[in-house]
Amino acid sequence: MATISHPLEFERPLVELEDQFEALKNEIASGDFSRRDEFARLESRVTKLRSETYGRLTPYQRVQLSRHFDRPFSLDYIGYFISDFVELHGDRLCRDDPAIVGGTGRLGEIPVMVVGHQRGRTTQERLMRNFGMPNPEGYRKALRLFRMAEKFKLPIITFIDTQGAFPGLEAEERGQAEAIARNLLEMSGYGVPIVCVVIGEGGSGGALALGVGDRILMMENACYSVITPEGCASILWHHDRGEPPSEQAAIAAEALQVTAAQLKRNGVVDEIVPEPLGGAHWNHREAADILRAYILRHITELSRMSSAELIDGRYKKFRAMGLFTGEN
Repeated sequence: MATISHPLEFERPLVELEDQFEALKNEIASGDFSRRDEFARLESRVTKLRSETYGRLTPYQRVQLSRHFDRPFSLDYIGYFISDFVELHGDRLCRDDPAIVGGTGRLGEIPVMVVGHQRGRTTQERLMRNFGMPNPEGYRKALRLFRMAEKFKLPIITFIDTQGAFPGLEAEERGQAEAIARNLLEMSGYGVPIVCVVIGEGGSGGALALGVGDRILMMENACYSVITPEGCASILWHHDRGEPPSEQAAIAAEALQVTAAQLKRNGVVDEIVPEPLGGAHWNHREAADILRAYILRHITELSRMSSAELIDGRYKKFRAMGLFTGEN
């Protein structure tokens, strides 16, 4: 297990105990065997506290985990299990958008096209990636790569991890809504397998622009929603109920049903990808190994289907989402 560098508030007691455990382990490794009994007791406490901390997460705590600075991002997963990756840049209309990354590579022996949102970890990276919020040229770059995948019959893998599309005036001027809508339209009609994975925060149309596929997978501690809980709370209550904003956001997160288990139950996602105990941010390698196996299985299954079957199944999949009541 790795030591996380940006613990959330509810993770701090565990991280402090983990630090004590690592210090004691180093002492014993250096030759001090007088505290071996204490080592066993502390190891048991760490295991118990980890299970207690992550075994009773609220929806809002899962939202916080989905945004964790230490979680693996798209390029991390690509580095772990996409071999021969060649990143492709630019939308051929305006410029390159670093908030979207993509290119060709291999998943095992299968040539694939991979496209995903990319956040940054350092302040400089976050600014350069616009905090993972794409502009229209980012979605048009993704569309260019999707079209290339369709032309060369490459399965498409998308990694979804954004708070939403960039809402700035310049993005609207360059056609943000049209760019997202165009992706939805074209992804629905491609004759190649498409597997979409919500690896972190899936926010609004900015996430959905990479989210039309034959299989929608979701990491255990990811979230997927039309609006952030904070945004929802701000609209509904204007922070005038006398409750701290975080408490209002927690209420909104519960009502929005943003977690993987809730979305699986509602038929929005097809399968939940389990994470290492505590979340993917504790063990990138293990998280990547698990995700690779899930994606490979679905790509293999979908590759046996014809283009017509893929398109028809995708259409029926999205038409079946949602419950409707009322008289004819």
